[in-house]
Amino acid sequence: MQLTLTEDQRMIRDSIRDFAEREILPNRMVWDESQEFPRDLFRAMGELGLMGMLVPTAYGGAGMGYYEYKMAIEEVSKVCGSVGLSMAAHNSLCTGHILQFGNEAQKSRWLPKLASGEWIGAWGLTEANTGSDAMRMQCVAKRDGKDWVLQGTKNWITHGLSAEVAVVLARTGELLDSRGITAFVVERGTPGFSGGKKENKLGMRCSETAELIFDNCRIPEENVLGEVGEGFIQAMKILDGGRISIASLALGIAKGALQTATAYAKEREQFGQPIANFQAIAFKLADMATSIEAADLLTLKACELKNTHQPVTRIGAMAKYEASEVSVKVATEAVQILGGYGYTKDFPAEKYYRDSKLCTIGEGTSEIQKLVISRELLRD
Repeated sequence: MQLTLTEDQRMIRDSIRDFAEREILPNRMVWDESQEFPRDLFRAMGELGLMGMLVPTAYGGAGMGYYEYKMAIEEVSKVCGSVGLSMAAHNSLCTGHILQFGNEAQKSRWLPKLASGEWIGAWGLTEANTGSDAMRMQCVAKRDGKDWVLQGTKNWITHGLSAEVAVVLARTGELLDSRGITAFVVERGTPGFSGGKKENKLGMRCSETAELIFDNCRIPEENVLGEVGEGFIQAMKILDGGRISIASLALGIAKGALQTATAYAKEREQFGQPIANFQAIAFKLADMATSIEAADLLTLKACELKNTHQPVTRIGAMAKYEASEVSVKVATEAVQILGGYGYTKDFPAEKYYRDSKLCTIGEGTSEIQKLVISRELLRD
């Protein structure tokens, strides 16, 4: 397991850090307040290689591994969790699904546009009444000659309005049949495909979340990813990698919150000295740093397993669970250390606090992660 960065990785980290401080930091609260999805930013991120990090160079991607991917999401999320979330969803879900299960023609068709940031991707699994219970999905696809016709709605979809292409999971078989779901690629502009309600969220406010609506949406056979009926199985494998993304996102938010709290504790004086001198504060910082380090190591282990093509389900779930819970804990303590200032939008602690909570919900709740972990343990 790699514990230190190589020289090349340090250069990549520094370039991402500079980009985030230059292009994201001055605008993060403007975008947060307006809930604006900064589309042009993601084109610039594509030019930097951040929108196709795991995509081979043959398809226009950066051709990197999970260590670099983790590091990149962290650096972006230290500055803005919303941008980190959109980057993670684009890379690991839509783009990752096409990369892992698409045929050569499909990968050549869609990956170059996604990897460059020219196109933004969405991934449609969740529905209004089927969050964790995905096999009860009501969005259906029925074969009609050489085409498939999609009917239904997906909810809580990152980039539901702005994505130029979406990977959509729809039921093609019987309810509760794990082999009765199929993955389709749907391009924006396809008749019958539209975006719906945009959610007004507590945090992650510039990462767009909206409905996908399919009203007799006709999809050609060549847009089926993999085999008919294996969509649910594909989705579970995609979520294995997605959990590393969310763990990395959570770590970035936690590290940003710790940096904010530490800097404030060194500067803020009470009773004639910096509050960092008081054990009540210093011990909070020590606990925050220790929790982050432990979650970081779990996430690095998941990256190593993914890079070496080993089973990652259990460790990935552990990393996602631990990192997301740590993120909430650290962000909460950061607000507490800043006191009244932590409750205002003049300091970034409150944004880390709001953004962190999504990490315990998105791509599988903490409760679902514990279910996955326990099943894996009991299977041994």
